[in-house]
Amino acid sequence: MSRLPGITGKEINGVGETEVSRPKMVYWAPNPDDIEFGEVQKWFYQHEPPDPVLMEERARRKAILEAPMPDLADEAAERSADEWTRSLDGFVESGDCERVGVARLRPEWVFAHHETSFANVIVLGVKHDYEQLKHVPDQVGGAEVTRQYGRAAAAAKKVASWLREQGWDAEPVTGPMVGKILMIPPALECGFGELGKHGSLINPEFGSGFRLGAVLTDAPFATTPKREFGVDDFCSRCRVCEDACPPYAIKPEKGMVRGTYKWYVDFDKCIPFFAETSGCAICIAVCPWTLPGVGLNLAAKLARRSKRLERGDS
Repeated sequence: MSRLPGITGKEINGVGETEVSRPKMVYWAPNPDDIEFGEVQKWFYQHEPPDPVLMEERARRKAILEAPMPDLADEAAERSADEWTRSLDGFVESGDCERVGVARLRPEWVFAHHETSFANVIVLGVKHDYEQLKHVPDQVGGAEVTRQYGRAAAAAKKVASWLREQGWDAEPVTGPMVGKILMIPPALECGFGELGKHGSLINPEFGSGFRLGAVLTDAPFATTPKREFGVDDFCSRCRVCEDACPPYAIKPEKGMVRGTYKWYVDFDKCIPFFAETSGCAICIAVCPWTLPGVGLNLAAKLARRSKRLERGDS
């Protein structure tokens, strides 16, 4: 707590701001000295307990990130926009990731300290092993989170490499360290699901138990549609993640954040606990949608309820 800066995370995040603006780094900076919460981020790494599995997963992810990308081919392959997007299904079929989508890149998704000329963003989702994730914030769960960040990084680099070999420039974006863009907004736009009360994505297939990677490119992909299935209304009446959050960082109501009215997590309450326990993810593990076999049935139930309301049934 003594390392907290003189500015709040809410101020940096733009909580309460009614104008649309680009995001700023709050945490997970590639260089902690670049951010106000840098000393807290350093403390996180200095005090986490040694765990051989976690260290192995971090080393594996580091090797993925440092692997060279292929040169850009001289001639650009030509396909229809729909064919380009359908071709991404091959990365799901091969097990590199579990979900793909495409959105047009918006300026407000690009971090204020970065610029990019790419027009499209491909979003990739990798699913957690719930039996490992449910142990968070213990190191078993922490290793699983790191493992899936590594898978997301590998998938992003594989897709970007494939595009470069096709003659289209592409740049992978991976977490948890801050890259050029936010990943949740484009994931919402391209059909990954809806934003939950815990500030993370929810979809029927994986609940909140998945991580994201992305690829920036100018290849002429067709976009994939948004999906809504009642999460927003469900979260307004559910308190599971709110009650399970040890530092009470999850709000019972939405708020304005950089010009968007949405669910958000109180960073200033979340991050001290997050640092103290070397990671968290309790909220996504306890989310009812994340429990295996629940999401699709819950989505179907909400759809039936919506139809009843439309008909005026009691």
